[in-house]
Amino acid sequence: MTGMLEQIWIKRAKLGPMAPKVSANLRADRGLGGNANQGGRRQVTIIEQERWAAHMAALGLTESDGAIPPSRRRANLLVRDCPLANSRGKVLRIGAVRLRIAGETKPCHQMDEVHDGLEAVALSTTWARRAGLARILSVARCTTSLRSTNHGSLSRA
Repeated sequence: MTGMLEQIWIKRAKLGPMAPKVSANLRADRGLGGNANQGGRRQVTIIEQERWAAHMAALGLTESDGAIPPSRRRANLLVRDCPLANSRGKVLRIGAVRLRIAGETKPCHQMDEVHDGLEAVALSTTWARRAGLARILSVARCTTSLRSTNHGSLSRA
């Protein structure tokens, strides 16, 4: 299965705003260049565009009436057509970048600071409706744009 990297965000400070980027350097066993989180299991966080849209629908929010941008979920990467359900231990490829999915990020109270009830929506569902965290296996630069050819696919490695 292949998908597309839709968005990249970098958080320069813990609890700081998520800054959109067209491209980012990913460093093996470290994280995204310039991102506050470095090392450990949570080197990069990933959310599926489809899952975010489902969260918005569950809250009754649509594009026309103020859906919350996915950057508010505070993930680093937004992917489309690349399901993360049951992907722990698998490798996600985005262009030359390889990421080993280490697990899921648990919804927390910060989600309700974005919109009342968002944490409950995320907690009421399976892993497929949450976000993933990953370790970076290869050093590379990833880019997102309308003309991007970077694709993500999950495989056992």
